[in-house]
Amino acid sequence: MSNANISVVNNDAFMPVTTQTWSNGRHVVRCVKAIQETWDTRTYCFMAEQPIMFFFKPGQFVTLELEINGEQVFRSYTISSSPSVPYSFSITVKRVPGGLVSNWLHDNLDVGMELAAHGPVGQFNSIDYPSEKALFLSGGVGITPVMSMARWAYDTNTDIDMVFVHSARTPRDIIFRHELDFMSSRISNFHLHLICERIESGQEWAGYRGFFDSAKLQIMVPDFLEREVFCCGPAPYMQAVRALLESHGFDMRRYHEESFGATPETVEEQAAQDAEAAEEAAEAMHPSELLEVMFIDTDKSALVAPGETVHAAAAKAGIHIPKACGMGICGTCKVKRVEGEVEMAHNGGITDEDVEEGYILSCCSVPLTNVKVEF
Repeated sequence: MSNANISVVNNDAFMPVTTQTWSNGRHVVRCVKAIQETWDTRTYCFMAEQPIMFFFKPGQFVTLELEINGEQVFRSYTISSSPSVPYSFSITVKRVPGGLVSNWLHDNLDVGMELAAHGPVGQFNSIDYPSEKALFLSGGVGITPVMSMARWAYDTNTDIDMVFVHSARTPRDIIFRHELDFMSSRISNFHLHLICERIESGQEWAGYRGFFDSAKLQIMVPDFLEREVFCCGPAPYMQAVRALLESHGFDMRRYHEESFGATPETVEEQAAQDAEAAEEAAEAMHPSELLEVMFIDTDKSALVAPGETVHAAAAKAGIHIPKACGMGICGTCKVKRVEGEVEMAHNGGITDEDVEEGYILSCCSVPLTNVKVEF
């Protein structure tokens, strides 16, 4: 056997010792690739200008910070790629009739463009709920987080027995179809089932038709009671899946679903009403009953009444802390508390490590004492 001459390029920028790792926060990233998945769905791949290893848990999401029509807009998207490909991450976006952000991305986001991304965060992931058997259920573009989980399991050669059931409107709407077929053909522990609601003129389809129901569940996954279930899709889809599993006596402690997105108008309206009511109550209170929130970076402060949040204090002080969901889900409004106590009722938008380091989500943190934060 002859010896081959091997030339090695010493690129210090990509040496693991010097490469930074991703942490929950704001990062400027650049779009390096756009992939047309279906007629109305596109994947955008991002990298950092200086190499960063994007470690995250499969199923977690990021929140994009964009400027649309002169206004700052935040929107959360699941990471569809796997952390096994660490120098980039991807999101997969479906064009939606009337959708402000999704349509803007399809019409404006090009390779080379930069934007800010906050994250990664999210309690919906496959790392925190290990199991020997998993069932991935998805509808439409809800396939993205479970695809990240499946890709991770495939890339890391795990021996988890996986069943992947995806529902789409028609055959042309199946996202990642070729990759799913490839994975299913390559390993014996990945079992794929695709369901199409209907077949349009000119389309060929020999698979399941209609909706995911009890009969299909028992045919596709006869041992579903033994599996950890990860589900994502439109709200009616997830509601139907929950009802289906409960009707069969499934242990719902083993059921996990993704839940995030743009703040519903009713939530925003209620938040506005709550803020107005709190402001009126604060005006009627004695000054000694109010608490002070100080923002040390800007040297500003504001008084809040019991029940008002740190984010409300920032608004009173004329300080804009970015916020996307207002419910402690997206993690965009994270700030560091350096003094004082708060009660934080979040919904997975912050990690335990961040909490230990003193970080809070301002949208859902209510001061219990006078508080100082970095902002």
